[in-house]
Amino acid sequence: QVQLVESGGGSVQAGGSLRLSCAASGYTYSRYLMGWFRQAPGKEREGVAAILTASGGTYYADSVKGRFTISQDNAKNTLYLQMNSLKPEDTAVYYCAAAPPWTYGGLWSRTSEYSYWGQGTQVTVSS
Repeated sequence: QVQLVESGGGSVQAGGSLRLSCAASGYTYSRYLMGWFRQAPGKEREGVAAILTASGGTYYADSVKGRFTISQDNAKNTLYLQMNSLKPEDTAVYYCAAAPPWTYGGLWSRTSEYSYWGQGTQVTVSS
């Protein structure tokens, strides 16, 4: 089992920055891939970024490339999402997720690849 707890959300003006954190506990080998997703009202949950925990390889959605950075601190069992140059369209609930190796099929942005989810943290960007 893996438990995930997000923090760091809030309200910011366009152009501002926020850093989200995701504290993970439970079996390390179940966290083969860690990802950040977001869901805006009336929209489907979409992948924002992901990181392969062993190699550090990263993936990003085109909409956030160059603005968001995913990182991890293995000593603290914490995943981060640094969000810069925020736009109103980044407004959403942001979720942290973990994919075990036996469920990850190579599509990092697909929600079904992930078995564990946090409760989400709200990010609101005003214009």
